[in-house]
Amino acid sequence: MTASSLTGNRALVAVAGAVLVFAAGAVMIPGFASLFSVRATLILAALLAIAALGQTLVMILGGIDLSIPFVIGFANVVFASLYGEGIPAPLAFAIVIGCAGLIGAVSGTLSAALSIHPLIVTLGIGTMVQALVQIWTRGLPTGSAPPFVNGFVSLGGSVGPLPFPPLVPFTALLALATLFTLRRTIYGRKLFALGSNPKAAELALVRPVATWATTFALSAVFAALAGILLLGFTGSSSAGVGAPYLFQTVSAVVIGGTALVGGRGGYVGTVAGAVVLVELRTILIGLGLSEANVQAALGLLILGLVAVYGRDQHIRNLI
Repeated sequence: MTASSLTGNRALVAVAGAVLVFAAGAVMIPGFASLFSVRATLILAALLAIAALGQTLVMILGGIDLSIPFVIGFANVVFASLYGEGIPAPLAFAIVIGCAGLIGAVSGTLSAALSIHPLIVTLGIGTMVQALVQIWTRGLPTGSAPPFVNGFVSLGGSVGPLPFPPLVPFTALLALATLFTLRRTIYGRKLFALGSNPKAAELALVRPVATWATTFALSAVFAALAGILLLGFTGSSSAGVGAPYLFQTVSAVVIGGTALVGGRGGYVGTVAGAVVLVELRTILIGLGLSEANVQAALGLLILGLVAVYGRDQHIRNLI
């Protein structure tokens, strides 16, 4: 069985899971299937899916990115501050995305070039980024989102006849673009090659440092994009806005079926995993569970999935 077929099966399981959880929620929670509730679920899932896109790429590569919540907070605060100081929104966006890409590239380069586990590198760099943001803002972030960002993620927005804001179809197009990138481009083949067998990939002239730097840069860029979009969703900036996404991005990727050992995975499953997480959280809160109990229940779910997927052999052992 090929890696692509395994990925497809797991993505299909995640999609089926999203449908089944939605059906269960519609039965158990009054109003769960209403248009307002579905719209809110898709918006929250889209924000999570965008934040988890880079985590998907990194985990296919065989790593993990713990800097995502810190980069989300960085982008959220810095974009709001720059825009609030009168810098045009496109320029502020370019500055934030460029800085985020640089942060990610440094993490990937250090991990690959010095053979340091990315868990340590990304956690260290992410903590430094958070500290710098706190020093710059003195703990009091200011500014706001441009109106077009608010409209892009607005709960009451719509795109033509679709009763959803632009964020939802944008995420769908992003999923298609990522699917094409992973399956049809040289970068995608390099990503799976390094995740499957780093030594063989190097012999095939795949440059690991360049690929790691690019992948972690993309992870940081999409984390920053999520941070900017969250600014439009919440209406105010906060350095801690990304804190829940450390657990949630990894969870969405795991639910979506991406292998923890690298070499297998895909973004379609991650999107479905993001929907499952938001649906489950909504159901548990609707049943009256406290926040602590919700986190415990979701944690048990992830432990179960890790117990199943973590038993997989690495793909190089299946050839």
